[in-house]
Amino acid sequence: MKAMENNSQRILSVVRLIPASMVASYGQVADLAGLPKRARLVSKVLKSTNDQSIPWHRVVNSQGKVSIPKSLPAHQLQLGLLRDEGVEIKGISVNMKKHRWQPSIDTLLFQLSY
Repeated sequence: MKAMENNSQRILSVVRLIPASMVASYGQVADLAGLPKRARLVSKVLKSTNDQSIPWHRVVNSQGKVSIPKSLPAHQLQLGLLRDEGVEIKGISVNMKKHRWQPSIDTLLFQLSY
């Protein structure tokens, strides 16, 4: 149980670093959290958090698409939050060339310890 809590905290700390108007994929978050190939864990952690300060909406799938089913209200909420931050979206896809978060070397060295 403690390992899961630690992994969750690592994931949430990475998501907190994603700046407004930028996005990261589930796999990218997992990699930066030191949990390669654990993209599904990132999704699970984001679904289960009650922390309103987590910018969950800045995490999309590897194609830049919102993974929440269109039938759920959170789908439109995520798109709206991204648009409010100035993220370019065509249909349900983010312009990943323009909005993919590339952490600076300072962030990699000093803010991520994984």
